[in-house]
Amino acid sequence: MSLWEAVRLALRRLRTNRLRTALTALGVIIGVAALVALIAVGQGTQARLTSRISSLGTNLLSVQAGAVISGGVRGAAGSATTLSRDDAAALAALPGVAAVAPEMPVSNVLVVSGRNNTTTQLVGTTQDEAHVRNYETQAGAFLTEHEVRAGLRVAVLGPATVADLNTTPTAIIGHSVTINGIPFQVIGVTQPKGGSGAADDVVFTPVTAVQSRFTGSRTLRAIGVSVQDPSQLGAVSAQVSEVLRQRHRLPASAPDDFTLASQNQLLAVAADQAAILRNFLIGIAAIALLVGGIGIANTMLVSVRERVREIGTRKAIGARRRDVGRQFLVEAVIVTLGGALVGVLLGVLATGPVGRAVTVTAYPSLGAIGLAFGSALVVGVVAGYWPARQAASLNPVEALRHE
Repeated sequence: MSLWEAVRLALRRLRTNRLRTALTALGVIIGVAALVALIAVGQGTQARLTSRISSLGTNLLSVQAGAVISGGVRGAAGSATTLSRDDAAALAALPGVAAVAPEMPVSNVLVVSGRNNTTTQLVGTTQDEAHVRNYETQAGAFLTEHEVRAGLRVAVLGPATVADLNTTPTAIIGHSVTINGIPFQVIGVTQPKGGSGAADDVVFTPVTAVQSRFTGSRTLRAIGVSVQDPSQLGAVSAQVSEVLRQRHRLPASAPDDFTLASQNQLLAVAADQAAILRNFLIGIAAIALLVGGIGIANTMLVSVRERVREIGTRKAIGARRRDVGRQFLVEAVIVTLGGALVGVLLGVLATGPVGRAVTVTAYPSLGAIGLAFGSALVVGVVAGYWPARQAASLNPVEALRHE
């Protein structure tokens, strides 16, 4: 019996049991749809992380207060106070450094504008933050040196913060908002960095104002360093480390009390995290597809038991073991590929809503679709192999006696 004849007979057989066929394919449909949609979400998440970090520039060094200890946990994470504005001034004097931005973030501040309010992150910094972190304004202007030196109560808002206050960038310029009850005049709104991440949901004020009105200390949590030549990141990084160790009077045997990372290192970490997430999502979808394969195998085994006399009759009139086995294997593969086709269509349709639900831009890729079809084909062959072998090995005499 030719392969085409086996396909024709399999389709006719599956059409006579349409409900069973649909229910058998349902597991594959769910697994393939999940695989396509979740891979797209994983890739979208990786692209968003990479875009956000890359948008800060390729010439950035980030100095965080606190040392990294065994296991990768920063000592006193979130509250380390080993950096100061004097450290930032010393780093700004290094050769090869284009700009330095001291940063003192304050989490979960309440910003109120009229009857609207939102909770966001406040970052005390200087006029150089715009250069170091690649911020541009769409309305108004960024901080100035005079405003920083004088510790004026002025603020630059991120676009997401402006949206949360139910206003527009141009409308809020010149108006007053309160930050934890302290009034600040809005002087600028930054351009979107993309997505709905922390880079857009933020308020910038002079670091002097934050230290005098919110923290009461001259310490910093971070210093951003912009390097003139990206190819000199390694050399400048070594200078930054040496200067900070000298300023902090650390013995040669003592570990750093700060954490220094380049943009490439941050990108590598983001890629690793995204890969872990993507593999986890693929694992979930693979389990769903495996369950679908088990359902197909179970249905085909039941079908073999129901068709024992049919198998015996075919063998008695000359059908070979190979023909019988091929018949059942083809049925399993057709059910699987049919389910895979429907699953791909559902997965493509679900990608947009799922991406919006987790706030990432997700698009189904040809690679994900190919992986889904390939995985489904493997599942179909594996799920149909044992039932096909069992059917092929039936003794025709015993099969004809079966009631």
